[in-house]
Amino acid sequence: MTERQQQLVAHVEIHRGMILDAAQWLWAHPQTGFTEWAANAYLTERFEALGYQLTQAGNIPGFYTDVDTGRPGPTLCILAELDALDAANHPAAVGGMAHCCGHHAQGAILLGIAAALKQPGALEGLSGVIRLMTVPAEELTQFTFREELRAKGVIRYTGGKAELMHRGFFDDVDLALMVHVATDPGLAFTCLAGYNGSIAKTAVYKGRTTHAADSPHLGINSQYAAMLGLQACNALRETFREQDYVRFHPVIESPGCAVSVIPGEVRIESKVRGRTVEAIRRENGKINRALAGAAAAMGAGLEIHDRPGYFPENLDPALMRLVEQCCVDLVGADQVSFRYDLYSTASTDFGELTTVMPGVQLHVCGAVGSLHAVDFDIPDPEDLCLNGARALLLSADALLSHDAAAAKEITAHYQPLYPSIPDYFAAVESFYLDKEVVLYGEGGRITVDLSNS
Repeated sequence: MTERQQQLVAHVEIHRGMILDAAQWLWAHPQTGFTEWAANAYLTERFEALGYQLTQAGNIPGFYTDVDTGRPGPTLCILAELDALDAANHPAAVGGMAHCCGHHAQGAILLGIAAALKQPGALEGLSGVIRLMTVPAEELTQFTFREELRAKGVIRYTGGKAELMHRGFFDDVDLALMVHVATDPGLAFTCLAGYNGSIAKTAVYKGRTTHAADSPHLGINSQYAAMLGLQACNALRETFREQDYVRFHPVIESPGCAVSVIPGEVRIESKVRGRTVEAIRRENGKINRALAGAAAAMGAGLEIHDRPGYFPENLDPALMRLVEQCCVDLVGADQVSFRYDLYSTASTDFGELTTVMPGVQLHVCGAVGSLHAVDFDIPDPEDLCLNGARALLLSADALLSHDAAAAKEITAHYQPLYPSIPDYFAAVESFYLDKEVVLYGEGGRITVDLSNS
């Protein structure tokens, strides 16, 4: 490491105790998306104690603060996610929730960076602004609750980053960095080229209840219609192209009726994931057609509610190379693995940002078990949390030093999927669908309308 890098690492070391205390506290106080008020209050108190003035999201958790270098240049945003998961069977669950996604470590890392940037000389030679931001609701769960928030006007979008984009938190941001925890043994840092995007889907089959033994001929079995719809979707799987990384994973909710009753309504919740926006739109259309065809075959009604989930994440290779070099400088090449040709089939709303700006979501290792599972844990948060803070601090310094030359070069050559945030939101809106898609007319006429107009 250079003398400058050693200085920045030392700035993090000074606040080791505070970083680890934050990780432990956040781990013990999990809350799910758009309810992370405890974490928001905890981090607010500590940021303000460091002397930061915060811009709060208001009626949802989340805030940002700007660290101005005093010299003009681009704005680099460093983010941390706040939410936990519904995971009542996790041994560390509190109130049925647990941080088995590792987001608690992100909050501790961001706090460590905030503290390190207050050290003498931390901003020396830098140009531009470092925006530190906490973000709610990365996990795309609890659809019903989020729809209630939308209906009340609390939120417009179901993902935290999209909602904060809608509220103007990213209007003047040029680049974005974030860490996520990883479970790769023998490594300190990993990074992939990107993640799948997704659509969140609810399909409601509507039949007609009747006595299952005495008069089944008078009923329409919504459960059978749902099962037939999923069979039709399964018959489509071989048409999904490998390069599109398509995933469709539905769950049927219980019809909530006695065994002697023909089920009148059954709900299916699912996500349709894919590597590109085009693939998601194409395959989602096929799945909707299959679901609707099954309803028509059974004479059932069908409501489909599609919500834009997360757009595909595509990390900028030039920014990846810069972050990779900082990680190598920090821990050595043998502990760093960056894959520029490998994508994950999971989804993350960091993809929303990469549609309009260059970004990198770095993975810092040290967790064990499986993400989102009952065996997930971070047995030694010290190395993980401190390494995350060190790597992002070194990356920020490399981007904004020398009149922010590296940041300016990266942003000048980045080719976003959409030219602006308003253009991104126009694409988001095109994915909404809320309608009864199978209509029955006179003379046996059946109309299937899957348009979102």
